[in-house]
Amino acid sequence: MNVLIVYAHPEPQSFNGALKDTAVEVLTEAGHSVQVSDLYAMKFDSAGGPGDFIEREDPSCFRYQREQIHAYKNGTFAPELAVEMAKLLWADLVMFQFPLWWFSLPAILKGWVDRVFAMGFSYDLGRAYDTGLFPEKRAMLVLTTGAPAVAYTPQGKNGNMHDVLLHINRGMLYFIGLQVLPPFIAYSAARVTPENRAEYLLAFRERLLALESTGPLRF
Repeated sequence: MNVLIVYAHPEPQSFNGALKDTAVEVLTEAGHSVQVSDLYAMKFDSAGGPGDFIEREDPSCFRYQREQIHAYKNGTFAPELAVEMAKLLWADLVMFQFPLWWFSLPAILKGWVDRVFAMGFSYDLGRAYDTGLFPEKRAMLVLTTGAPAVAYTPQGKNGNMHDVLLHINRGMLYFIGLQVLPPFIAYSAARVTPENRAEYLLAFRERLLALESTGPLRF
């Protein structure tokens, strides 16, 4: 299996970094091929715009989706996007590794989605959700939170975690046809004990080894 890890944390020594390193180690040892897009290390530009293209269909007025379609048809995406798109085409599974910030993705990771999930390349008119362009590929969120698990229950102050992540799992991943696996979540990772973090890493190892038999979420 080819696995792409899109990793978004600015500190290599963070627990997110430990999760990413664990994924690379476990998946590689299990015989899978792994690539990592370390967005902060790459200094990936989160702002989509005219710089996404080496030529424009209409230089007089910028229409993002129109330019994305033109670039897909003519091979004129900026090199950094062409590289990431090639990784996505290569991957059987895409793991998004990040800390949950403001109930969503860090800006640098949202920018990766904005720019790489381009119209024409990853979706098109009438080609989304059940008819999406990547039905044979899978995706999975791996994330940490600041608050404990009890805060993300239906009665918790932050609401049901399924609902919190729905705009990502359904609105971004399933939207382009990906089969979305249940997320792995390390709750309150910065505040729990070292023993708790070790338990998280052990549970993550077990989850990684069971990826091929894990069924997708249903929306």
